[in-house]
Amino acid sequence: MSSPRFGFYFGSPSRRSAPALRLIFFAATLAAAAACSAPDSATAAKSDAPKGSLLIVGGGPQPDSLVRAFVDLAGGAGKARIVIFAMASEDGLAGGNEKADDLRKLGAEAINVYITREQADQDSIVHLLDGATGIWFGGGDQVRLTRAIGGTRVEQAIHDRYSDGAVVGGTSAGAAVMSTPMITGDERHPGGARPDSTDPFKIIARDDIITDSGFGLIQGAIVDQHFLRRKRHNRLISTVLEHPTLLGIGIDESTALLVQPDGKWRVLGASAVIVYDARHAAITPAGAPVLGATGITMHVLPAGSTFDPGSGEGVLPGGEQP
Repeated sequence: MSSPRFGFYFGSPSRRSAPALRLIFFAATLAAAAACSAPDSATAAKSDAPKGSLLIVGGGPQPDSLVRAFVDLAGGAGKARIVIFAMASEDGLAGGNEKADDLRKLGAEAINVYITREQADQDSIVHLLDGATGIWFGGGDQVRLTRAIGGTRVEQAIHDRYSDGAVVGGTSAGAAVMSTPMITGDERHPGGARPDSTDPFKIIARDDIITDSGFGLIQGAIVDQHFLRRKRHNRLISTVLEHPTLLGIGIDESTALLVQPDGKWRVLGASAVIVYDARHAAITPAGAPVLGATGITMHVLPAGSTFDPGSGEGVLPGGEQP
């Protein structure tokens, strides 16, 4: 039986002549870091709360400040050890490699790992995450990414690294996979009772938005992306009203939501994050012919804002608070 095909790329496509040597070096570096930092299992007790951070980018061009923030969260130049998963895109070999180059320019060690679902349960692949301080999900189709590693040992290793202090980030599809339910980008009834347009998500309705299982890294929330640029309010409102215990997070392009280890949120980048909170709303019952609600709270959080998902209170960049 032939070995399964996978990609590990450290340099640009024109410099792939010795990937195996560089892979061995990177894996050895991660293993050494893990050995140095691993706590004594007999004396160390893990907290239930993850020690790491999430940097969830809404897609579009990424400002240099967001790329640098990810490297800094991963330990900074000379210390960051980042693994990239770009399987959401059919062009993930090239796209992930380009991302790795960008991270290396900021002083990080970076490896692009493009694998199949079968490979996601192999020891050699899982151990690439040993000692990783950062994990990045590329853009494309979020369902492709979850089908590749959802429920595998690689996904479990990602959760373990996040729990132990690594930063996990992603853009576009790589943002959508952060939550469960995960918005897939498909709907059941385009146009509803008036299918007079080819534009998607024209309605707020029950049983219209198709969701799937994401990675569940962010708790108590549903993530949407490209939010203001692509006018995705209808689909996020519909999803939140069907899951009213969860906050809806709409992240615009060139913008990121930073989920800190203390559970608080911070908005970074060029635009804004919209938060829908229906936790105290009155919502039409499941058997009603229409989906409606009163008492939904909406927050428009430009870059520099903070938000406490527990209390539902936000603070604007100037420190203004209700």
